Amino acid sequence: MSHLITNQLLDSAWTYDAYREFLDNLLLEGKTTGSNQSEGMINYAQLNQKRMRKWDKIGKLSPELTDYLSKIDRPMTWLVITEGWCGDAAQNLPFFNKMAQVNPNINLRFILRDENLELMDQFLTNGGRSIPKLIALDESLSVLGSWGPRPEPMQKAFLENKVSQERSGKEFTEFLHLWYAKDRGRTLQNEFLAILDVWIQKQLSLPAQAG
Repeated sequence: MSHLITNQLLDSAWTYDAYREFLDNLLLEGKTTGSNQSEGMINYAQLNQKRMRKWDKIGKLSPELTDYLSKIDRPMTWLVITEGWCGDAAQNLPFFNKMAQVNPNINLRFILRDENLELMDQFLTNGGRSIPKLIALDESLSVLGSWGPRPEPMQKAFLENKVSQERSGKEFTEFLHLWYAKDRGRTLQNEFLAILDVWIQKQLSLPAQAG
């Protein structure tokens, strides 16, 4: 258990709908999350809200994943560290929400990275504060595992491009979002089928919380 993940933190964290409303309200004020309020970051945030609205509307879960999710019979919390300007978050958060909606045992909550850096630093990716990061917790807030910041094929491509510099930052971003558009959440869902099995087996090995 991370000593930084408390019931108080979870109680103050956003639901998906509340998080989306928070981002929309910021954009109405010409703002996004975080300290960088440049025009570029605002534009990213606006584009990301459009991406999330798209996947909210057209994103679909596979029957296999839906069936697996429906069988989770012990409470589990998914705490997501994110920011409104993050493109990978916009592509994946709607699918987290669709998964959580399948089963009331899944409690999905959202917090901002830059307001929780000490916690973020316990879940680094190759030494970086990469988001989104989903942390799975059992009833006693023991960490079952984590996922993020992007599906494995794109994470691999990102790391390879970081070395090769084959694509510029702008070119890789375009490549990344084109991949998401074509993939339609399938790779993420396949990864969750595998990772959920690990989390559930770990959860079953821990004593159930009395209550």
